[in-house]
Amino acid sequence: ELQTLLETHIYGKTPTRDLGPFQTRIVDIDPQALNGRATRKQISITIDDKLQLSIDLLVYLPNQAEEQVPCFMGLNFYGNQTVHADPKIRINPRWMAGKSKIGIKNNRATEATRGVYHERWQIERLIKRGYAVATAYCGDIDPDNYQHDFSDGIHPLFYRDNQSKPDPGEWGTIGAWAWGLSRILDYIIESESAINAKQVAVIGHSRLGKTALWAGAQDQRFGLVISNNSGCGGAALYRREFGERIHHMIKPVGYWFCGNHANFSHREQELPADQHMLLALVAPRPLYVASATEDQWADPKGEFLAALAASPVYELLGKTGLPSPQ
Repeated sequence: ELQTLLETHIYGKTPTRDLGPFQTRIVDIDPQALNGRATRKQISITIDDKLQLSIDLLVYLPNQAEEQVPCFMGLNFYGNQTVHADPKIRINPRWMAGKSKIGIKNNRATEATRGVYHERWQIERLIKRGYAVATAYCGDIDPDNYQHDFSDGIHPLFYRDNQSKPDPGEWGTIGAWAWGLSRILDYIIESESAINAKQVAVIGHSRLGKTALWAGAQDQRFGLVISNNSGCGGAALYRREFGERIHHMIKPVGYWFCGNHANFSHREQELPADQHMLLALVAPRPLYVASATEDQWADPKGEFLAALAASPVYELLGKTGLPSPQ
């Protein structure tokens, strides 16, 4: 029931039609990556040949592991080459939102983007501690384009005859990204025997934090769900009406959500669902909600209150909720 409310009014319903099995191809493997500490794999997961849709997955595995390892898995904003300066990571050729200060030129990544977000990913630190890392560019699944008309990305694969965009209750871009995360998890379960499939954490920041939460809420196979500054439409409570709100998002990024979401612009108090319900759907699995105290736009207090309101569900299922209401 909670998932249905969130689908109907916020994220849209994800199609259930199975497009698989998908063709996968290892395009690069280096067992001596990161000065011998890791094995790097780059895998192409073909979604649809006709539409030239594929997910380019980057995986790092720790070489010193003696048994299956846990994995941190999430989408990135500007291509796999941004997460580490490793010169062998392929530069993603797809369209990207303009960001010249990191090396995006004419909506394409350049060599200058290599490793620009390495501090956010901490791959070498994770490898040293015995974790695997898996990431892919969100735009491989659906473009984060302010002029998005749902004519590209994966949505057309699920359209009815003569349909050109999702219905008001059907999935937006966050739903598509969450679907993609589950397809990556499919690959890990089926093909990466070095990874413990029951210990895959889905992670994300900002809009991709919203995505991680929605993916983890829908797909019980994720063993841990982590969001960072996910804000409105993520962990923050709508009814707080603080920081970013629905009316701020409608014009620039309304495509992230389903069409019904816009109906509650300036009417958050009437929304039949709120984000403590989203967090509760993760229970009894571990959930980590990270909130920067100075990012008031993302409403860190609202994120905390949502987690607090979800705590009784964890306790009902025999787990520990938040230890303090403060």
